Amino acid sequence: MDKFAALEPTRLYSSSASATNKRASRAQPISRWIGKLPADIHLLVLNHLPIPDIPAYARASRATAGLSRDEKVWERRWNDLSITRHALDDTLDDLESKQKPKASPCSPPTISVDDDFGDFTSAPRMPSVPSLSAAFTSFAFTDASPGKQTFRTRYTRAHSILNKCLAPLKQPPHAVLSALTPLIGVSLLSQARSLRLLGFFLSPRVQPVRNWDILLAALKAAIDRFDVSLLTAFDAADSRGDEVMMREAARASWEVWPGIGDWEMGKVWAEKREILYEQGRWNPLANFTEENTLDFTPMDEFMASIIRALEEHGTRAVFVFPPAAGVLIGFAERVANEVVGEYIAPLLTRAREISNALYLTAVAASFRESWRIVDVLTTLSSNFSHKDKDKAEDVVFMMFEPNMDEYLDEEIESLKQAFEVICKEWARSTLALASHGLPTQAQQTRFLTAQNPALMKRTVLASFTDVLLLPVTIVPRTVGAGVVAVGGAVGGAVGAVGTGMVQGIAMLNPQRWVGGTGSVNNAKEYTSFGLRNAEGEAAIFEIGADEEGGNDSVDESSMAQSSTRDTVSIDSTNTAATSFTPSTFDTSQTNVASSTSAIKATLAPTGNLDLLLSLDVALQLIHADRDALKRLEIFASYPGHYGIRVRETIEEAFCEMLGVLCNRHLEKGFGIATERMNSYKPAEHEETASVAPLLQFFELVHIGDTIQSMVQVFFDKELAPYIDKTDFLNVVVREKKRFENTLDDCVAAGLNAGTQVLMNQVEHIILTLTKPREYYPPEDAPLELGPTQGCTEAIRCLDTHCKLLKGSTSKEVLEVFYQEVGIRLLAILQKHIKRQIISLNGGFQVIADLNAYYSFIASLKVPNITADFSHLKMLGHVFVVEDAKDLAQIVRDVTRYGGAYRPEDIYEFIQRRADWKKIEKTVDKTMYNLSFKEDCIVC
Repeated sequence: MDKFAALEPTRLYSSSASATNKRASRAQPISRWIGKLPADIHLLVLNHLPIPDIPAYARASRATAGLSRDEKVWERRWNDLSITRHALDDTLDDLESKQKPKASPCSPPTISVDDDFGDFTSAPRMPSVPSLSAAFTSFAFTDASPGKQTFRTRYTRAHSILNKCLAPLKQPPHAVLSALTPLIGVSLLSQARSLRLLGFFLSPRVQPVRNWDILLAALKAAIDRFDVSLLTAFDAADSRGDEVMMREAARASWEVWPGIGDWEMGKVWAEKREILYEQGRWNPLANFTEENTLDFTPMDEFMASIIRALEEHGTRAVFVFPPAAGVLIGFAERVANEVVGEYIAPLLTRAREISNALYLTAVAASFRESWRIVDVLTTLSSNFSHKDKDKAEDVVFMMFEPNMDEYLDEEIESLKQAFEVICKEWARSTLALASHGLPTQAQQTRFLTAQNPALMKRTVLASFTDVLLLPVTIVPRTVGAGVVAVGGAVGGAVGAVGTGMVQGIAMLNPQRWVGGTGSVNNAKEYTSFGLRNAEGEAAIFEIGADEEGGNDSVDESSMAQSSTRDTVSIDSTNTAATSFTPSTFDTSQTNVASSTSAIKATLAPTGNLDLLLSLDVALQLIHADRDALKRLEIFASYPGHYGIRVRETIEEAFCEMLGVLCNRHLEKGFGIATERMNSYKPAEHEETASVAPLLQFFELVHIGDTIQSMVQVFFDKELAPYIDKTDFLNVVVREKKRFENTLDDCVAAGLNAGTQVLMNQVEHIILTLTKPREYYPPEDAPLELGPTQGCTEAIRCLDTHCKLLKGSTSKEVLEVFYQEVGIRLLAILQKHIKRQIISLNGGFQVIADLNAYYSFIASLKVPNITADFSHLKMLGHVFVVEDAKDLAQIVRDVTRYGGAYRPEDIYEFIQRRADWKKIEKTVDKTMYNLSFKEDCIVC
């Protein structure tokens, strides 16, 4: 055991601290140091050293000599010459060919520099220890691999060639160009490119020689003299129309331009164009007629002359000047600002003095006319890039910017004023109608009286869509046809097409289509229009008879066919709106339902709730907003700040229209209608089959639904391109949602009040038409198992109103309405039964009435209400059971009525039996197994 030495304990795993230290030491980069500084600092110094100082630095040590050959150093020096960036390689080759170097092919390329201190003196090569100068020459400026192109060799070659061109710069200033000519050639472009290359060579970033700053000043003076001679040659060539010489001089001048400030040659050429000094030829105020309307024929002539000048001078500019110089764009900017802008300013000032509407028209029309500059600029050059197109558009954008703030503010203010005028006029007309009643001309024709209201509504929307697709003429070109005003505030430059737009909107009024007189006298709100068929007679839209389920079977093609069935032309020569005689619409035709006449008769009284809303008002509001939108669309492509403002103004205009339409028209109209329905008392009216306020409210619902559909169409056609419809935070999307919710709330509140009015009417019908002994007939009276008159009239009233609401609101709202009607009718019938005294024969009459009510409710197809009336129908059996014990068993059977009635509830009903006093004891004893007289003791 002594032979074995004890094993020394070893650490199998190093500690965490030592492992961390090792990893940290491995992670640290190994930095190369030269002297007391890292190599990176030395490289940074080398990048900023003048060329003559690099040999001295290289001789400091072998390490510094090695750094002086680093490719990173010479790559930067090569890039500082900008030969590759500005494509001057051919110029360098030309200079080399003119110098005709005679260097030996075996001798390495060297740099000839000033040697004031003998740093570059080459010592004879010694076999033992080479001199520092020879060593520097061998590794600093020689190419170790002659066949390899490195940045060092490329720079050395350029340095050697350009250094030979520096000697003429020491000549007197007037002799420098003459001395340089043999070296740089006689071609203007060659001379310009050579001078530019020498400018890069003598730049502060390169500093190729010690006196580089003195030589650079002499070179700049020579370049200035050269540029002056080019400008002189260019002017001479311009005078004689020599475009080739102009092109050569311009390209040479562009090559030597340092890129600071304006290029003199392009600026001088633009200033000599006569178009810039002919503003007195045109009178901007000639665009106004004697009637203070706009006629842009003079501006058309003005812009035509501008376009001709741009085409003439622009074509020459594209050929003569380099594309990068931007002379064409610069010339167009001066024309736009100094000629077109000066023409537009007094035009807009005068338009503003006349009226705001005329000002808005003039702004949009002037910008549209100015945009012709962009169109001509994009056609002058075949290789016009997207960036160049943006610059061309900026010419007009920047010229028009001084007018944008005032225009955008005025657009919204004028729109608000227009909306205010429309709403006030509607309120005044409504008040007048309420005071004086309806006109006594023809009967009012509405959605409810149409044979097919759904088809009529679709036809309205189809025509409205067609109107939105009508083109709008922004630039007025005919006297007096450019402005359409509503109450003196609503205006738009729509020209002849604009007038057609208003006429087309007037055609959308359903009352005009079917021959009824308008609810409001809109003669001053619309231009004159007439509807004629091919035979010259008054034409109306023919709508087929209403059939069950027919609303769902109407497709788009049939709607289009019905709207184009008659040839409709607009007679703009009429001086008054065409009035239709009653003969144009015969309400006594056999295809009209018999209920139509009753509805018309009901709608005739002076309640006039259906006049609280108007398609005309909605169309006027939308039309005013569309006029503003079409003007704003012209500026939609504006970039930057004003582009954002234009889009915000478009959104604000739409939101303003929605707000006025919602708050000032729909919400107000529905609110008044709801109040009037709440104050309706059935006992004060003789008519029992229908409720006039509710029928008129249904008409309001039809109109409101049509207005909402029109707003949706307008939103999809006009607003959707400018907003993201899926962005629920967008102000337009939010305002539109608020508009829809408000309309739904108004309809819901009105339907709630209307339902109460309807059920009050139904209860009144039942009370007044039910005879005193309807359910307690004499014993010898014949038994008739049909429903009573009160039941029949009540069901007819309910059926009429339920059918009228169908198709005017959503399925969900309709189902809620039906359900509410059923619940309230159930309560009325239970209350009605508890008022009666019912005999056994009268019980059969009760069952007949309950069966009729059940059949009506079942037709509404609301399952839970149908089940309740089924149980009520079963309840009628308690009045025809003769045996008291059997009756008691029926009362105790809680499962018989599906849990709808408790025994206590049924007990209340059987108390209305005529024989109740006779069977009371038997029923009580059977139900509760007691007799109050025998088992109860009164203390």
